Amino acid sequence: MVGAIIIFILSWWLCLFSVLSVGVRSQRESGHVIDGTEQAAPVNPMLLKKAMWATLGAMVITCLMVFLIVPWLSAQSA
Repeated sequence: MVGAIIIFILSWWLCLFSVLSVGVRSQRESGHVIDGTEQAAPVNPMLLKKAMWATLGAMVITCLMVFLIVPWLSAQSA
């Protein structure tokens, strides 16, 4: 159980970093730069949506790891 939690946390961060740059437009690209901010700052980062995608991806990765790799490891140690 602890192994599955660790796999989920690691895969969640991996998935989050994978989707962070998807669909992001900078202030410079949108043509509306707010004074005092960096031009490359995102206009709408959509973090909640990306966290949901990361959670979905982490669940898939965790299921694959738990159901495919863990039984294989158990068989190897027996």
